[in-house]
Amino acid sequence: MIEAPRHPLKISLEKCIGCVHCLTACPTKAIRIKNGKALILSDLCIDCGECIRFCPHDAIESQTTSFTDLDTFRFKVAIPATVLYGQFDNATLPHEILFALRRIGFDHVYELSTICELNNAAIEAYIDSHPRPRPLIASTCPVVVRLIQHRFPSLCDLIIPIEPAREIAAKILRANLPRILKIEPAEIGIIHITPCPAKMVSINYPISMEKSYLDGAVSIRDIYNPLFQAIRQSKEDTLMCQLFPETIFSGIGMGTALSGGETRGLKNHRTVAVSGVRDTMRVLDQVEMGLLKDVDLLECMVCPDGCVGGPLAVENRFLAMSRILRLVNLLGERTVVDSSDMSMLYHKDFLSFRHPIKPIQVPPLDNDPDRAIRKAKRRINLIKKLPGKDCGTCGAPDCKTLADDIVRGQAVLADCLFVKEKK
Repeated sequence: MIEAPRHPLKISLEKCIGCVHCLTACPTKAIRIKNGKALILSDLCIDCGECIRFCPHDAIESQTTSFTDLDTFRFKVAIPATVLYGQFDNATLPHEILFALRRIGFDHVYELSTICELNNAAIEAYIDSHPRPRPLIASTCPVVVRLIQHRFPSLCDLIIPIEPAREIAAKILRANLPRILKIEPAEIGIIHITPCPAKMVSINYPISMEKSYLDGAVSIRDIYNPLFQAIRQSKEDTLMCQLFPETIFSGIGMGTALSGGETRGLKNHRTVAVSGVRDTMRVLDQVEMGLLKDVDLLECMVCPDGCVGGPLAVENRFLAMSRILRLVNLLGERTVVDSSDMSMLYHKDFLSFRHPIKPIQVPPLDNDPDRAIRKAKRRINLIKKLPGKDCGTCGAPDCKTLADDIVRGQAVLADCLFVKEKK
């Protein structure tokens, strides 16, 4: 396993000017401005990448697996997210992209769309065999899972315990490649090509398993230029792509890169698809209030329009979405996954979580109950003293958060400019 920091998001102190764009964009209030620079609070961060999306100075970077890390493996396998097919023009075929990945250094490329279809079929089997409770929530987006753990802990039991397609694909490879290649499992590096920083965290610190079957994740941003050059390097690529005659693409699986991709595959169930972090939180609020019980599956994707809008993608998401939809239409809705194979894997729990998703407890104001009550009362009084403008100039995202920081000893009342001016 390639070691990585707990959170791949890093503030560039040289580029950061201490504006409040990231502060106000963060859905879990995990950013503060201290000494004129942004600071990410590790305990609250869910690695959604909204700060990357909204930073006007490119001051927030995502640390994913580098190419030099891959040299530690004797045999390197790439599992590209289907989003990758939307990053190049319509004249670039999926087979060409797979071959280009081989050209830039991977020994094998495992196409993911068929596994995405397998994942969809497993989700449908789970819904059919679990009539209650409702709505069930898909676990594909790791940010949604962690958002639920942090902000909506009562919904953890609604998360469908089926591993995402990238882990299922890696698990299949782990079970077969050492035997086929006759080399040690540790010599095989399985790398996900991702548009999302949260995938790196889900690999290095998995929630639902002891250890991920993946060894790392390379961002589309990092791989795009060498991949683009490899695709354009020679017209022989079109002929060489015949090396992949066995590759089968799934139109159903290809569509999972877009919001609604999972729900489109479920024809006999009531489904709702939502994308974007704010809309996702609004819908989860409704579920927490006991609404949407007439919905079988809730598909939530934190990135706008789904994974195609990931912060580590390169292409404009609307163009990428158009290209993927074109591929979906070309491939059609023909099922390429054998239902008996899916059923066998499903009933053997090959596709399921090993560990249930558990809530993440918010640290109490104080470990001593009496002091915690006094601090809670003080927080109420502080909120009354603060102006309620939620301007962010104090370094906290809003007045309530500033009051919480003050009673926790992480800020002072004088941080509020309006209070200082009044005095």
